[in-house]
Amino acid sequence: MAGNTFGTLFKLTTFGESHGEAIGGILEGCPPNLQLNLEAIQQEMDRRKPGQSAIVTQRKEADQVRFLSGVFEGKTTGTPIGFVIFNSNQKSGDYDHIKDSYRPSHADYVYDKKYGIRDYRGGGRSSARETACRVVAGAIAKQFLSNLKFNAFVSQVGSITLNKPYQELDLSLTETNPVRCPDPATAAEMEAHIREVRKEGDTIGGVITGVIQNVPIGLGEPVFDKLHAQLGKAMLSINAVKGFEYGSGFDGVRMKGSEHNDAYKSDGTTKTNFSGGVQGGISNGMDIYFNVAFKPVATLIQPYETIDKKGETVQTKGKGRHDPCVVPRAVPIVEAMAALVLADFELLNRTIKS
Repeated sequence: MAGNTFGTLFKLTTFGESHGEAIGGILEGCPPNLQLNLEAIQQEMDRRKPGQSAIVTQRKEADQVRFLSGVFEGKTTGTPIGFVIFNSNQKSGDYDHIKDSYRPSHADYVYDKKYGIRDYRGGGRSSARETACRVVAGAIAKQFLSNLKFNAFVSQVGSITLNKPYQELDLSLTETNPVRCPDPATAAEMEAHIREVRKEGDTIGGVITGVIQNVPIGLGEPVFDKLHAQLGKAMLSINAVKGFEYGSGFDGVRMKGSEHNDAYKSDGTTKTNFSGGVQGGISNGMDIYFNVAFKPVATLIQPYETIDKKGETVQTKGKGRHDPCVVPRAVPIVEAMAALVLADFELLNRTIKS
């Protein structure tokens, strides 16, 4: 299987399956002598881990990170950073009923057709559990990019939308509720809706907004490695993501060029930021902001019709522990992937200037 590595210089390779012994990763390119705050890394993991509230999967995983290499006396050595996260609360029997059939909108069918074998226990390698490795690497990237601020939050669940620009929000409130929406009133509506959908044995999608602040001018490469193109790739690599937009995004098509152009101030900043902090594929020093759309979780805890390996129609029902809405736990994943992209471009800028 190819496609297990992300990045060029600040490069993460992950391994492991949802119900295997462990998941983990190797992070290459992190500069030496970076003092790591291991507690901060674990805090990021705690934001993503299952079982943290009543509106997410109740699988109980401590998600304790164990570093195997690349760190000595609390500092990075410049060598590959190896880490592992052991799985401790698998219930593989929950998936025995689908070993010979394919769940709709999962990777089951295409994995079986592509490889001739599939790990049906929780989806194996296609499980979102793999994203825990990304959060570890992203937490290290955040510490490498300590001058930058990465904030993501839930801005929509189903049809419930937070209709305020991020500049008007107190982003410190994001972690004060289980939905991770920085507007308390909207968060309460979202939580109630998720609970209602969960009682029905159904699921719901949503949108996460990401904001990166204090970004220097010059990150990103023109043509194929544009900054926003790499951010799009990063976000679209996350499980259940169906859409990405940055800056004015799709709303920009309603505007005329005279309205959409970001006029300059004398100091080089712009009066507006419809560009979303990126021009010509290169950061311009303004805030980078974007939206990531997540589909409803495909596993339904209700009867459904599908096909088995013989192509025959069968009736089955989802079992096990699943998120009724993935977006609350995906917030730290979005931040992590954004940090990995910017760390990669920061290192690339250093090689260009040296």
